[in-house]
Amino acid sequence: MGSELSLIDLVAQAGLVVKLVLLVLVFASVLSWAAIFDRARVLRRARARADTFEQQFWSGGDLSALYRELGQDDARLNGLPGIFRNGFKEYVRLRKVRPDDSAGLIQGAERAMRVALSREMDRLESNLPFLATVGSTSPYLGLFGTVWGTMNAFQALGNMQQNTLALVGPGMSEALITTAVGLLAAIPAVVAYNRYVSQVERLHSRYEEFMEEFSILLQRQGRG
Repeated sequence: MGSELSLIDLVAQAGLVVKLVLLVLVFASVLSWAAIFDRARVLRRARARADTFEQQFWSGGDLSALYRELGQDDARLNGLPGIFRNGFKEYVRLRKVRPDDSAGLIQGAERAMRVALSREMDRLESNLPFLATVGSTSPYLGLFGTVWGTMNAFQALGNMQQNTLALVGPGMSEALITTAVGLLAAIPAVVAYNRYVSQVERLHSRYEEFMEEFSILLQRQGRG
């Protein structure tokens, strides 16, 4: 309990610049944890949605029935269902306009799926740049607070007749707090960023594989 109080005392006695650095780091840490939990939820749902949709898609049912089941104007539709919906919708539209142009039908469906894929990747990658920024800048911001606090501590010692470790200790401890807080903000952000980037890349590969397989399926359907 005493150590906790002494830490609070050190923060309370810190200079204005050190306090501002600590405030920024704590605020960045809170925002990064919010982004971490948000990305975990979004990516977990994306994987679950892909699993469910692939089971429906490869069950051998009619594609038109699956398209109608997904709905026509569902703004919440994303991931694999959204990619399929965009591609199949464009395929059906073009088939009504130029039914004999099989190559054009496939190319149009692929373009529509690419647009849906781009939107989906933007959604999945949201907040990841922020985590990267927190992870890369927090240690340097903490180091800046440490250097600033150390300068103030040595300036204060210069005005004293007798310099001892007991005099320099509190000032150095106050300065080092910002480095510790900077690392506490950076480490979770870096770990989460690396983990989520890997998950997003796997989802991207999964989406592209589905798009290729769906295109092949549409080509066979057009020949039939």
